[in-house]
Amino acid sequence: MFKEIINNVKEKVSLVHNITNYVTVNDVANSLIAYGAAPIMADDPKEVEDITALCQGTNINIGTLNERTITSMVLAGQKANALKQPVLLDPVGIGASNLRTETAMTLIKKINFDVIRGNMSEMKAIALGTGGARGVDADAADAISQQNLSAVVELAVSLSERIGSVVAISGAIDVVAHGHQVAIVRNGSPLMAQITGSGCMLSALITATLAANPEKPFRATVTAFCVMGVAGEMAEARMTETDGNASYRNYLIDGIYNLNAAVLERRSNCEIREA
Repeated sequence: MFKEIINNVKEKVSLVHNITNYVTVNDVANSLIAYGAAPIMADDPKEVEDITALCQGTNINIGTLNERTITSMVLAGQKANALKQPVLLDPVGIGASNLRTETAMTLIKKINFDVIRGNMSEMKAIALGTGGARGVDADAADAISQQNLSAVVELAVSLSERIGSVVAISGAIDVVAHGHQVAIVRNGSPLMAQITGSGCMLSALITATLAANPEKPFRATVTAFCVMGVAGEMAEARMTETDGNASYRNYLIDGIYNLNAAVLERRSNCEIREA
């Protein structure tokens, strides 16, 4: 499942345009480099269309909004659409403020996204117009477990059909849906929730995988989830009693760097089914 997709990422070295939040921008850039892609960050309205035209994929993250970047997100997303390049939305913290909610809904209306990736609280906010986001994190009530997995799959499938995008919901168990095709990914580490930026890095990796495999948006997204989850497990295995979350972040990027298709095939815990 993974060999061709991962090999394409490594061989094509896609340039990924990131309009992302300034809290995690350095980790986003380094994770893309570790993965075999190339990052560029531009968020001024006067240049985002030019930069988008140079790239093979666009990653839009609303984590630190302002009026200038909202304009830039629309311009970049529409330029990517015009060029038929993949574009992803990470609706960070939607539901936590009116600005975030209104911005995400405007972006979904004006841009055709190949993938929308977020946690369960963020996806509920998109699907239902309400959410329980705790700042930019998922509310505890929205944690994905075996007990509520069927409901999460149902929401992902319904939202994917309504919007026409791959819907990717990250959590202790990850759910990816494209129409009625669904993937359940059970890789990862609880330590990923102890650093800022694991979700932002995941969105960047998905965009890079899409850029290298634009004709396979579902499998590209699933592959990126498995990459991040397995890298998270590899990072946890390196932790010592004197290591903390800063060490874990570095080990996570190292894990992305050291992953290949053979390791991914052996360690991924992924189920694909029809819903």
